[in-house]
Amino acid sequence: MLTHIMLTQQDKQQIEGRGMTVAQVEHQLEEIAKGFPFLKLEAAAAVGKGITVEDAEGQKAAIDKWQAYKDAGHKIVKFVPASGAASRMFKNLFAFLNADYDEPQTDFEKDFFNHIEKFAFYDALNAKCKENKGKDISALVKEGDYKSVVANLLNKEGLNYGQLPKGLLFFHRYADGVRTPMEEHLVEAALYASSKGEAHIHYTVSHDHLKLFEEKVAEKKAQYEQKFNVKYDISFSEQKPSTDTVAANPDNTPFRNEDGTLLFRPGGHGALIENLNDIDADVVFIKNIDNVVPDRLKDDTVRWKQVIGGVLVDVQEKIFEYMRVLDSGVYNHEKIEEIIRFVQHVLCTRKADIKELEDGDLVPYLRAKLNRPLRVCGVVRNVGEPGGGPFLAYNQDGTVSPQILESSQIDKSNEEYVKMFTGGTHFNPVDLVCATKNYKGEKFDLPKYVDHNTGFISSKSKNGKALKALELPGLWNGAMSDWNTVFVEVPLSTFNPVKTVNDLLREVHQ
Repeated sequence: MLTHIMLTQQDKQQIEGRGMTVAQVEHQLEEIAKGFPFLKLEAAAAVGKGITVEDAEGQKAAIDKWQAYKDAGHKIVKFVPASGAASRMFKNLFAFLNADYDEPQTDFEKDFFNHIEKFAFYDALNAKCKENKGKDISALVKEGDYKSVVANLLNKEGLNYGQLPKGLLFFHRYADGVRTPMEEHLVEAALYASSKGEAHIHYTVSHDHLKLFEEKVAEKKAQYEQKFNVKYDISFSEQKPSTDTVAANPDNTPFRNEDGTLLFRPGGHGALIENLNDIDADVVFIKNIDNVVPDRLKDDTVRWKQVIGGVLVDVQEKIFEYMRVLDSGVYNHEKIEEIIRFVQHVLCTRKADIKELEDGDLVPYLRAKLNRPLRVCGVVRNVGEPGGGPFLAYNQDGTVSPQILESSQIDKSNEEYVKMFTGGTHFNPVDLVCATKNYKGEKFDLPKYVDHNTGFISSKSKNGKALKALELPGLWNGAMSDWNTVFVEVPLSTFNPVKTVNDLLREVHQ
């Protein structure tokens, strides 16, 4: 392969120093050169076709099931990907700082200043303006010095929000102070993910922000323990350097930094499957750091987290029961038929030629399909939100199963597939509850369930030079491709992400 010639002795030392192998990097360069195959789709998932809707009775049964599971003392962990920097939230304000005009011109800029006192960070920003400029926000605005206000929000000498992680910004205002998303997740953990008075929560953070998170947790932990009568076990991890991917030039040769070293980039949230694999828990809830609401709106969030938790427990009990039957060797043809129906109707996993299999081949097939990690994903009715959606897609072994796909995994030249994607009734708000142990209580080795053919190549740049970046199979996409997946419809009220600073002005964040 051409790639063998491309890597120098110095490259090899650099690669091994990162905990990677030369073969791994050569393989990544080959993947960048040849790209990834698109997925073969059967249909967008829909109600009755891969998506379950729980009526009032079903919701109550699931919540009762979840309560009983918690009361039995199982270990539940809330896993929060929190490594994102807030810089993207402030893209429009950075543009304003660099613009050749001094007063707000765009709707975004006008909205920001017209409602500035509504932001939870207003008081902190006001104090910084007084400290650094000798004037408060309203005085600076009166003088037309809008840029000083924005500079005090974003820059290091001010609140430094342009460089902080999203999880540590002031999002919500309360009578007794302000809260960050990190704290809102502590509250959520107490409300639906605690067991026997203990709440375990794990944040994945970037190396640069770890110390800030640790300090904030140390400052706030006791306050929430007292408020919710729980003991917190709070842990952190960083994305492992060994999960980074090498960057390439547009001609597929390795991209080099100015000092001649290879450029490695974080491989996207798919790298977090390694962090998730290190978590020892019976059940893990996964939700993004910025999808939080104030306490007055938390009832829906808590209710539906309990519903999907109860659905998970219910499905898992069935899987465990069937695994015990298959492993005992004591079953008849009727039992096998019952298990096939469960795999087809509840797990929505189908094999076209299943009728042609003899019992001797059926049992290993059913064992393989049952004995794997399980996730229940909340999906939301489509309201034109961008992002991935629930599909029924073909796997490497020819079976069809539920998958969450991103638009990059879909062949845009296939009209039928584009129609499925744009006409899909639901989207993925990243609302997952996962079970990562088998019926004997042994942990599954999660990296074994990744579909490595579901990565994708994106175009980026560094110092003005174009590069090709390799994104690993996404955490809830290809990294969980070979899991059992159940889609449950959850209400839109449970999905309130903050993508730009002005999203904090929406009623749900006030």
